Amino acid sequence: MGAEIQCMVKFGKQRGEGRALLETSEILFRGSFRLKIPLAEIKAVKAANGKLRVRFGGGEAIFELGAAAEKWAEKILHPKSVIEKIGVKPGAKAVVIGVQDADFLKKLRAVAECSEKVGRGCELIFFGAESGAELKRVRLLAKSLAPAGALWIVYPKGRKEITEVGVIHAGRAAGLKDVKVVGFSASHTALKFVIPVSER
Repeated sequence: MGAEIQCMVKFGKQRGEGRALLETSEILFRGSFRLKIPLAEIKAVKAANGKLRVRFGGGEAIFELGAAAEKWAEKILHPKSVIEKIGVKPGAKAVVIGVQDADFLKKLRAVAECSEKVGRGCELIFFGAESGAELKRVRLLAKSLAPAGALWIVYPKGRKEITEVGVIHAGRAAGLKDVKVVGFSASHTALKFVIPVSER
């Protein structure tokens, strides 16, 4: 989901200010204390008067989000699918390389024409990279993009062998611009790269 906001949070006897992040599979709070709420453990969500109340297995946390409280509640109660977040249009032509997520592949095939062969003028490329060494392929994939095409690099979270900085560097070194990041799954993140408008 990728929403982030500076706010006050009350949890039990603790109350403090910090940054709250609404991720694909969890809510995180990093401030005077830390809190992690897996979305799968949430029992109730209510937004009122600028406060988001989240009841889960560990108790109840109150996030003072102001105008964003209702938006967060909506996102938690009705999360967008990865296909919606990425913005795959019906009938799109997609090339998939190295992405092992069976659920994503099933949903992608339901709306797009999929192939594993890279050619010229690719509209959408989904490239799964599990290590920094695999990012060497990015330069070649970038050359296969259509002028208005997009390359999504899907990589694991929290691994030393491949980081967001490394993925961004690989894309930029290939002449691409990073324009969007989405929580791909509980274990992976996806970064979107496009050809800069001036280079099309």
